[in-house]
Amino acid sequence: MTGDLFAALGAPDAGRAEPLREGAVVLRGFALDDAPALLAAVARIAAASPFRHLETPGGRRMSVAMTNCGAVGWVSDRRGYRYQPQDPLTGQPWPAMPPLFGNLARRAAAAAGYADFQTDVCLINRYAPGARLTLHQDRDEKGYADPIVSVSLGLPAVFLFGGLKRTDRTRRIRLEHGDVTVWGGPARLAFHGVAPLAEGEHPATGPCRINLTFRRAL
Repeated sequence: MTGDLFAALGAPDAGRAEPLREGAVVLRGFALDDAPALLAAVARIAAASPFRHLETPGGRRMSVAMTNCGAVGWVSDRRGYRYQPQDPLTGQPWPAMPPLFGNLARRAAAAAGYADFQTDVCLINRYAPGARLTLHQDRDEKGYADPIVSVSLGLPAVFLFGGLKRTDRTRRIRLEHGDVTVWGGPARLAFHGVAPLAEGEHPATGPCRINLTFRRAL
């Protein structure tokens, strides 16, 4: 991904709520004030449950490195995708979710029109240049009444947001440091992904992007 393509996508206005489709919105710069504390918390979580590259049920290594915090964590291996209370790498419970995380997720969900969101898991993804996330739906949760809240930190990325079928047309949305994307209701099962991350250096994260995804899993 080049800077020219990012320019073509357009520079978002800080502080603006940008609708994506019914039930989905990008809150521009919503997490900027909290970003330093969020990244410090990520470092503490990763010290206890390190980032790792999971394996898909089909045996492919994921390009995105990840860890989790909260009551459960999302994992993937040859047995499938699932949530579980212990980190398979350490054998210990996942680190507790910092209060800052839950507070930010509730505030962002409320700003997007979803009141009383109570998250119990945060998936923490680390993207190096070239890492990507293929189009998928978030379907491993026990119910779909609660929204997904996704926080972008560090290098900019191109977020792919589609419809309820994989073949539906996808939008390409540039996400910057501090942007928060929320989708739920009629958009809860929308297909989404991330285009390969471009080379770059960000003052907050260096040569990578950190993404926090809050869900209600249980």
